[in-house]
Amino acid sequence: MSETLQKKFHQPRALWLTFGVLHLLILGLLSPLIFSGQVLSDIGYYRFWALEGLQQGQWQGITQAWVYPVGAMLPILIGAVFGGYLYQLAWFLLFAVLNFMAIWFLAKPRSQNGYYAAYWWLGATAILGTVAVGRIDGLTAPVVITALLLLAARPYLAAAMLSLATWVKVWPAAVLFAVIVASKHRIKAIIAGVVVTAAVVAVVAAGGGLQYLLGFLTAQGGRGMQLEAPFTTPGLWQAILHQGDTYIFEDVSINTREVRGGLSETIGSVMNPLLALAAVVIVVLLLWALRRGANPQQLIVAGSLALVASFIVFNKVGSPQFQLWLAAIVAVGLFYNKQQWRFPGYLMLCIAVLTTLVYPIFYVQLYELNPAIAVILSLRNLGLFILLGWAIREVIQLARKGAVQAS
Repeated sequence: MSETLQKKFHQPRALWLTFGVLHLLILGLLSPLIFSGQVLSDIGYYRFWALEGLQQGQWQGITQAWVYPVGAMLPILIGAVFGGYLYQLAWFLLFAVLNFMAIWFLAKPRSQNGYYAAYWWLGATAILGTVAVGRIDGLTAPVVITALLLLAARPYLAAAMLSLATWVKVWPAAVLFAVIVASKHRIKAIIAGVVVTAAVVAVVAAGGGLQYLLGFLTAQGGRGMQLEAPFTTPGLWQAILHQGDTYIFEDVSINTREVRGGLSETIGSVMNPLLALAAVVIVVLLLWALRRGANPQQLIVAGSLALVASFIVFNKVGSPQFQLWLAAIVAVGLFYNKQQWRFPGYLMLCIAVLTTLVYPIFYVQLYELNPAIAVILSLRNLGLFILLGWAIREVIQLARKGAVQAS
């Protein structure tokens, strides 16, 4: 990009025009659903849960067990502000407002890195369009971006936002944990987390649902290896090549497809221990890097990416919206150091493109075991392993730089 063109794009007017065009385009694509009272993807479940609570007094996570943390009912209820018919419109507006917040904080310093990160995030959002606007993860991702950018100036608020986001969808807990390990504001983060958690517990207790408070931790524990999960790749190819007794199983109760038999059974049995081991190793690396004088700000972002990537790589589930978790952290990394984070930035966009090709574009062909689509998915999963490796390498590099600077 030429310097003149770069200057034109690195202006508030150009950025907000891009933001507006993208979100108007999304709104236009959603308009047939909005005008007909229909909803996109998982939003159908969200609307059902909201109306079930408002009309029948049956509250997910309070009067019955739920697969999500109970805080997810907050955005789900906000989505019902215009009633059931316009639920999709309200959800889109909530999505747009939170995205506006993330872009505003990314661009606030009016720096080259900030504008680059803001445009990058808009690009990633556009590529992941369906899952970005159709899943609750599309709401938590911009909240995590904002919280990480607020951490230095407003640690209590930032930690509270991360804590609340964790009670909406579990993954921000990895980011909050990285903050607690590497930030000088760890005590403030712990206090904010305790306060938010106490408020959530109080609400659930008032509704008489304490027995369901942590049900989301075990709700999906017995499931098999989901079709798209990174470690399902060997089992997927076994099914394609008709090796052994490997087959695709559709679990109607949770609306997912799994690979059963063959290597998937063995791999599935060790996923949880591997996930725990990966988390412990990364935390140890973070503590080591901090002790060697690594830059805390950079360490938080790199550590967040490493932890979140490990939660995706070593997971039985491989949902497409997981890429939003990674994209949010990469956007913050680009904000702080565009040059250093250029590789994960490009890699993440490739992962997003491959993810969208798999879902929703060729998802039917995937569970029909089309080899070409399986190759696309395999490349996507390989990209996730590479991204995890880069994040761990970055933590180690930060430790080495810290040691050199301290000597």
